[in-house]
Amino acid sequence: MQNKSTLSRRKFLGQASCAAIGATTVFSTLFNLKSLNAAASFNSSIGYMPGDYKALVCVLNAGGLDSFNMLVPKNNSAYNQYATTRSNLALLQNQLRSINPLISDGNQYGLHPSMEHMQAMFETNKLAFVSNIGTLVRPITKQQFYEGSVPIPLGLYSHSDQVMHWQTGVPDMRVGQGWGGKMADLMISANQNQTISMNISLSGSNIFQTGENTVEYSLHPEYGSIGIYDYNNQDWVFNQMKRAAIDGLVNPTYQNVFKNTYRKTIKSSIDGNNLLSAVIENAPVFNTPFTQDSDLSKSFEMIAKTISGRDQLQMSRQIFFVEYGGWDHHDELINSQAEMLTELDNALYQFNAAMEQLGVGDKVTTFSLSEFSRTLTSNGNGTDHAWGGNVFVMGGAVNGKKIYGNFPSLVLGNSNPLEIGGGSLIPTTSADEYFAELALWYGVPASDISTLFPNIGYFYDPMSASNPIGFLNFA
Repeated sequence: MQNKSTLSRRKFLGQASCAAIGATTVFSTLFNLKSLNAAASFNSSIGYMPGDYKALVCVLNAGGLDSFNMLVPKNNSAYNQYATTRSNLALLQNQLRSINPLISDGNQYGLHPSMEHMQAMFETNKLAFVSNIGTLVRPITKQQFYEGSVPIPLGLYSHSDQVMHWQTGVPDMRVGQGWGGKMADLMISANQNQTISMNISLSGSNIFQTGENTVEYSLHPEYGSIGIYDYNNQDWVFNQMKRAAIDGLVNPTYQNVFKNTYRKTIKSSIDGNNLLSAVIENAPVFNTPFTQDSDLSKSFEMIAKTISGRDQLQMSRQIFFVEYGGWDHHDELINSQAEMLTELDNALYQFNAAMEQLGVGDKVTTFSLSEFSRTLTSNGNGTDHAWGGNVFVMGGAVNGKKIYGNFPSLVLGNSNPLEIGGGSLIPTTSADEYFAELALWYGVPASDISTLFPNIGYFYDPMSASNPIGFLNFA
């Protein structure tokens, strides 16, 4: 029995969401009733083709990652501006991990000292950054912001609104469907196996993976697919009786449509759990071990185990979701961020190594979200909610060793056309462009991009021959 004092809040929430009714697979499938038959409702341009595999792995750095201490200007003039603005929160220049982007804007850059492996992956073309990105309804200038003449995202500095907007791709409305869920709706026929959702979460229920006909299939980071409690444990006569009773309910066919739908749902959950559990149990030993005292690394390990069984699962497309929370550093930013970036850096390195071992390094793209970056200015020992920030993308399909978008000036005041007070920056790249590139690489037809992201036309023509940003290789 686990000592209660060792159960972190994050682990408790993760376990509670997975075990809400004692059976993740039943829970996932009960709320996925429509998706069992959704293949008949959608015309995907991609049918199931063994060997044609792609996966997206979404890492939500929840709380608002202070990303201008993740990617930092390093040459003297730009660093001095950074150090003046960031004051007591500025990292030491000689401790930054140098990177050498293939395309230069005239500045030199470095990464946070904790990002050892991300530095190496950047330098070997496996990782890229997109700078000064954020939710936007329309392109907007500083003057238009002050005048209120151009719409801005709803609840601009609100955690709940902004984390929703990043997951839905609809920054001017509060909606309950995410772009990952809507992509799965569009492409459901890409998977032969309709028992297990295209969308698999290691962090319980989430908006990102919720579509019109799709919700996530929840896996526990450590135990995988839990299934019906003690259904497969036949060591005790009571469990044998319980299994016989369940089988007696789900094996017959009923004339009543509601009874039969419920029967098929439970039967599907049992079959899905058995299939996925076998895949996870028979996953290979990874040459680069995952850190076992890190919930984040264990989540990535479970994703890797699931991907290892993609052929057995008859999956051509999968979307995974991991939430890594705790970035709301209003206080103790320097120490807390160093610790958390180390954990993130290790988990990404281990996962990338696992993907390369499985031979799918160029088939799996990992990307980050965070509801906003944080103020460039210090509040004394931390930072507050802001707007534009930096994200990263990792994988063999990434056109790496580049910083996409425009890294902004970090000076304060009127001389900076993007700084709107308190060290908050107007984004120069919209989150929609970022999402659209990921969706197009995944296989969503260009004609459906505007359906997923209603405001994309203000930033990018979906029918264009060029990629929205350029960080992914579509070949």
